[in-house]
Amino acid sequence: METQPIVDSLNEHTLPFIEMLGGRVIAIDLEAQTCTFEFNVSQDFCHSVDIVQGGFVTAMLDAAMSHAVFALGEDIVNLSSLEITTRYLEATRAGKLIAIGKITKAAYKTAFLEGELRDTDGKLLATSQTVAKVIRKKVGCSTSSK
Repeated sequence: METQPIVDSLNEHTLPFIEMLGGRVIAIDLEAQTCTFEFNVSQDFCHSVDIVQGGFVTAMLDAAMSHAVFALGEDIVNLSSLEITTRYLEATRAGKLIAIGKITKAAYKTAFLEGELRDTDGKLLATSQTVAKVIRKKVGCSTSSK
């Protein structure tokens, strides 16, 4: 299956916080159930000159993980994180970063996800795991009054 239309659709509906962090989906792998983001983070999101504040690191990982689920189908309308854990392995510096989100296990209402954040040299900077509630379009009979 061609994944470029999925990538384009996800990027067309980018949320403002992703835009602020210079983010865009660059790849979807349906077989591996992954979503890859590229971020270009400015120093506006840093402390200590060029070190990205941890909440923004988590936001990038969360975006990649959740978009891996959104890429699975049009009936998924939202995700709600039930728990998220981030491990900061190295200082994350402003500039280009790659976040990869992966579905570990997905059920109808719950998804278990993991993510990793790397610099452009491939150095692992942070990892994350989350459990998310999957919210799908309601399917059923419509009723109409006469």
